[in-house]
Amino acid sequence: MIMKLNKFHKNFKLNNLSFTSVDELLIYTSGFSDEIYQFLISWFSEENFIFAKTSGSTGNPKDIKLLKAQMINSAFATSKYFSLIENTSALLCLPTNYIAGKMMLVRSLTLGWHLDVVEASSNPLKDVFKEYDFSAMVPLQLENSLDSLNLIKTLIVGGGAVSSPLQDKLQGVSSKVFATYGMTETITHIAVKKLNNFNTTPSFYEIFPNVEIYKDLRNCLIIDAPEVSNEIVFTNDIVHLISDTQFEWLGRFDSIINSGGVKLYPEKIEAELSKIITSRFFVAGVSDVKLGEKLILIIEGESKSIEIENLNLSKFEIPKEVYFINTFIETETKKIQRKKTLDLIIL
Repeated sequence: MIMKLNKFHKNFKLNNLSFTSVDELLIYTSGFSDEIYQFLISWFSEENFIFAKTSGSTGNPKDIKLLKAQMINSAFATSKYFSLIENTSALLCLPTNYIAGKMMLVRSLTLGWHLDVVEASSNPLKDVFKEYDFSAMVPLQLENSLDSLNLIKTLIVGGGAVSSPLQDKLQGVSSKVFATYGMTETITHIAVKKLNNFNTTPSFYEIFPNVEIYKDLRNCLIIDAPEVSNEIVFTNDIVHLISDTQFEWLGRFDSIINSGGVKLYPEKIEAELSKIITSRFFVAGVSDVKLGEKLILIIEGESKSIEIENLNLSKFEIPKEVYFINTFIETETKKIQRKKTLDLIIL
């Protein structure tokens, strides 16, 4: 069933409340959440599009125009992939001024879900005792929710990489947890991969139906997803294509560090470092007279010794300097703003 843009599914509920009209829903949300209220004003307007902000994790956030019909297509694609039909119970714990939070609302309105909203905090399940069929989180929220994760049957995780130690912790969890791949331009995810409950070996990203993927000469992913984007999306994500429908994400082309003529991939190095570093961290390249760029490691928290020597890193991949910062600078969606955090260090 295709929803008209100025209507919502008859089974839709918000915080266990049903609504008989758009006006009734707007009146309720105006006293409940200004972010949700403002989004619904836009969603139920006569315009066939809304504006959404990019995350700002790799640059300044910017507004882009998204077609409502394509957002609805995205909602149906998620519903079909995860078999989430009407009356699905869902938890919204992400900010609704970014695409991931907006899409939780769109899925619920479109598909007739029963949506509950909690504060978009770093520990969203702290005061939650109800079970839900579906939710979405960022990695930091997932890390802080492990003890209560059994309350969520299916969880998607986006907005950053899930570290190896965190993925290891998920193997004893009954919830089905998936990493997502996508961006605001593709109206959130166009591919997912399992993070636990493997039948055989760990999986790769699997694209949704009606999506085609290619690589450019830089080995970066190209996405052709006409149901959610009118334009072909050229990314800066270096990938290995496993098949026409699966790929392995290797890192960002624009984050490659050239140190003494050797290309270093931060994401690969960080995956290895995550085996011994439990707090948040990242590596970066900074200007160096001798090497051109030198690799450094920035860790959130108090200074302590780090034993890097026994890791599976080449001599080029071992950070030349280690810095500690009390608190990283984040976006509203809890992504680390690497450049701004790096600017805190005086080199």
